[in-house]
Amino acid sequence: MSLLRAREAVMSHFRPMLDRHGVNEQQWRVIRVLGEAGALDATQVAERANILAPSLTRMIKTLTERGLIERARDADDRRRLLLAIAPAGRDLLRRVSPDSARIFAELEGRFGKDRVEDLMDLLDALSRLKA
Repeated sequence: MSLLRAREAVMSHFRPMLDRHGVNEQQWRVIRVLGEAGALDATQVAERANILAPSLTRMIKTLTERGLIERARDADDRRRLLLAIAPAGRDLLRRVSPDSARIFAELEGRFGKDRVEDLMDLLDALSRLKA
């Protein structure tokens, strides 16, 4: 419960900003993953963005229709769906990133830079304990 409360406390700072830009948390994670990694197959995107495959399937349609991502079938394996960020998605990243960085800096200032770094290290270690 403590982890969930902490996540909600942090995300309560980011959600209004994401709303202003017309994306939800999961959509933003997909856009960020594709912006950082380039083209990936849908399974890789789901794993990196921590999104369940059925949720990603619904999101792909929406994000493609909005022109934020592009999809294509893998030439070598037609069953495999490749996703990439579209120019409008890159533009969204450029517009949202400064707001996101500002919010993170404010949280870091309130919580303490060293404490944030320690927390991130601990959370990374905890996330590696997957079953």
